[in-house]
Amino acid sequence: MPPAVVYVSNADSREIHVLSLDGGTGAVSLVQRMPVPGAVMPLAVSPSRRFLYAGLRSAPFAVSTLAIDAATGTLTLLATAPLPDNMAYLSTDTTGRFLFGASYAGDRISVQSIGEEGLVQARPVQVLPTSSHPHSIIIDRSNRYLFVPSLGADRILQYTFDQTTGHIVPNAPPFVEAAKGAGPRHLVFHPGGRFAYATNELDATVGAYQFDAAAGTLRPAGTARGLPPDFAGHPPFAAADLHVTPDGRFLYASERASSTLAAFRIDGGSGLLAPSGNFSTEQQPRGFNIDPRGRYLFAVGQLSHSMTVHAIDQTTGALAPRHRYPMGQNPNWVEIVDRP
Repeated sequence: MPPAVVYVSNADSREIHVLSLDGGTGAVSLVQRMPVPGAVMPLAVSPSRRFLYAGLRSAPFAVSTLAIDAATGTLTLLATAPLPDNMAYLSTDTTGRFLFGASYAGDRISVQSIGEEGLVQARPVQVLPTSSHPHSIIIDRSNRYLFVPSLGADRILQYTFDQTTGHIVPNAPPFVEAAKGAGPRHLVFHPGGRFAYATNELDATVGAYQFDAAAGTLRPAGTARGLPPDFAGHPPFAAADLHVTPDGRFLYASERASSTLAAFRIDGGSGLLAPSGNFSTEQQPRGFNIDPRGRYLFAVGQLSHSMTVHAIDQTTGALAPRHRYPMGQNPNWVEIVDRP
């Protein structure tokens, strides 16, 4: 199997680092520093793995479409199109025909068409107002239901998605409540499709949800604390990103106030989380990701301007640092793509 490629967005140096991954050791080597025309933060990979979409959070707010070279993983800038607002999160539907955006500052979400050549179209299909501070936007694997954690409203918004037209409408019910003051931020689905998880930024917990695939709705199933037991800080905290290993056994969440990663074991029957330790990582770890084999976790620090590669213990889920590399300025997002 050819090695995977790691992409790291660096907001302040306005570049994306392209890194070739040695799947056996977790080591990476820099193959390209790709300049982009703005403060790059959210990244989204097309389902075909042919394109990388990079959200630019400096004015004028825009998205750059970059072609991924199938042999090397290197990037070529194809075009840059306007976004309706300053988007904190980008994702695509499962067909790669639509790009979703969530604007934390603008309290709205958007849908834009993606053309046959992979280019994002300038005119939005739809722009919808939301409750306060939407922070991510994720489609389920059926491509029928869309979810938007609203940090300021302590709820996760629920929509139905028309994959023919790209239009979204509120589901019934239109949202599921989180705990008051929790601040739901990022959301991921379990690989099995029965559960979803959300980081709660302000109280540093992770919420577990059961997913009704027929109705497209979430039901709260419990929360787990994401801070080290001896952490002396006080709320509000700064939980950020979260990812599940490909085999669905472990979940990890980053917390920026303590600069740690929380590990959890996932109960395959209930979806509930059991703590498996807290591990120091880069300073202010806004973003991280897990390699496609589930062996290594790659965490970047916004204040340390570096990346640590952690080995994942396949029995316990514990993390052990293996390699450390300098990145650009303000690294904040990590995507990993298998080379075909």
